[in-house]
Amino acid sequence: MDGTSSPASEAYEERLRAFVGREVTGPTPGQDPVNQPMIRHWAEAMGDRNPVYTDERAARATGRPGVVAPASMVQAWTMRGYAATVAPAARDTAPGGFAALVALLDEGGYTSVVATDSELEFRRELVPGDHIAVQETVESISPEKKTALGAGRFVTTVKTYRDQAGGLVATQRWRTLRFRPREAGRPRAERSTGGSAAQPGAEPPARRPRPAVNRDNAFWFEAAREHRLVIQRCASCGALRHPPGPCCPECSSLWWDTVESGGRGHLYSYVVNHHPRHPAFTYPLLVAVVELAEGTRLIANLDGVAPEEVRVGMPLVLDWLDADPDLSLPVFRPAATEES
Repeated sequence: MDGTSSPASEAYEERLRAFVGREVTGPTPGQDPVNQPMIRHWAEAMGDRNPVYTDERAARATGRPGVVAPASMVQAWTMRGYAATVAPAARDTAPGGFAALVALLDEGGYTSVVATDSELEFRRELVPGDHIAVQETVESISPEKKTALGAGRFVTTVKTYRDQAGGLVATQRWRTLRFRPREAGRPRAERSTGGSAAQPGAEPPARRPRPAVNRDNAFWFEAAREHRLVIQRCASCGALRHPPGPCCPECSSLWWDTVESGGRGHLYSYVVNHHPRHPAFTYPLLVAVVELAEGTRLIANLDGVAPEEVRVGMPLVLDWLDADPDLSLPVFRPAATEES
């Protein structure tokens, strides 16, 4: 808590320790069995062209009885929809359940969360018709740690995935950081619809949510703080890729460097976000998929245009949003005639 020992803090620690080893989510079946349409959508979204996921003949040629699901999809079969996640009636309210753990962490001031890592172990491939259920147990809750995000605790749970016969198909060690957000200083005035500009005499806008920065993407955010939009490039085959990742999807090389984007592109797709609302943003919020001239795409806020004026294919140019001293992000605006 605050590093001091007191009966109150000891009691809180004891309540946290009581969750270790406890089942916080009982066996919960997925809403749908493993099925070919979801497998196909996943493979297309991930750019995974392995034919054993979609082609019966190709799958049998490898010795399999038929198509299989990508192993990394295992969590997708048990994930609930948005309404089931946020609706009060759908939340786990069982004494000692996951919601009770979250409430206890909230009580200690650990109100923010970021995922830190996930370790998966697969026992067998899933096939259409399998019906997967998940059960979750708390493995550990760390003492309070000081992190760049704020003081927090690492909470590790183990999710166990079983099929309709109760057979073990996979386990997942899932670790999150539950933390107290650091006090933010007054943000710089912001230009973008991606964040609210402070008006004279007005309360400073809420702090923009922090991105999940890790070893694979830290270089990108560091360049952004310097107002440089960089694209990861495979050092072996030269293929460009975004979002950043450790391995080239074209040749599987682990060697890479970066190139700097010229900051021009066009609007590939967009949404006008109205809900759920967050106080760091103004609404309606334009969220765009921008195709850069270099060929890669990224998601960014769209600025300087009303929702009714947006057109797919319109030329765009790069601008920058300085959300606060620690975070700068690319935003895009329509290119003027002389810029396009």
